[in-house]
Amino acid sequence: MLADEGADFVEVGIPFSDPLADGPVIQEASQLALDNGMTVAGALDLVREAALPIPVIVFGYLNPILSYGLARFMDEATDAGVSGLLLTDLPVGEDPEIEESIRAGPLALIRLVAPTTESLRITQTAKSAEGFIYLISRLGVTGPQTQFGNAVAETAELIRGATQLPIAVGFGITNGTQAREAAALGDGVVVGSALVRQLKEGLGPARALMGELRESLKAAQSVTDARG
Repeated sequence: MLADEGADFVEVGIPFSDPLADGPVIQEASQLALDNGMTVAGALDLVREAALPIPVIVFGYLNPILSYGLARFMDEATDAGVSGLLLTDLPVGEDPEIEESIRAGPLALIRLVAPTTESLRITQTAKSAEGFIYLISRLGVTGPQTQFGNAVAETAELIRGATQLPIAVGFGITNGTQAREAAALGDGVVVGSALVRQLKEGLGPARALMGELRESLKAAQSVTDARG
């Protein structure tokens, strides 16, 4: 569905019992998956079976992957068709050995930058990032928000000064208007909780949200192109 509706990549979460960076929607989805027997291997099997025509980014927490075995995970994720890995609890310098092990493998190590990240830290993060930079659009956990602060735009500018990697803006984007505003700050927009919430209601509501996001981003691109 996501590829059909125009998504450029898909994030697939590895369920974890203590998802501290996630809000209630993702927490509920994660716990529901665990209650129904989902595992790291099971999540990778789903990616393999889906055989999506667009890149798949696995996101989650370090503990389940280390318990599974980092080398084993990297090999099986690559075999399943995963392109990148985003770990919410592996900041730059936290564990250089693990970071280098991931960077030495075939999966792009996606890095997170928050609006409170200092300039030097942004530079360090950008140098170790691969694929794209995930710019967190607000403080706190995932979930809905009402507006973007000036700090997000300022952080985006600092990132652009430190790397040529694309910037994907995420956390709290729930509708087309917010997606359009986020698109003005970066090169891509990440929508998670809002889509998971709609999927709980069924494929119809999820497709409707995807359509709204697609049209809003097309409109934003048209304005950008017109400005030259």
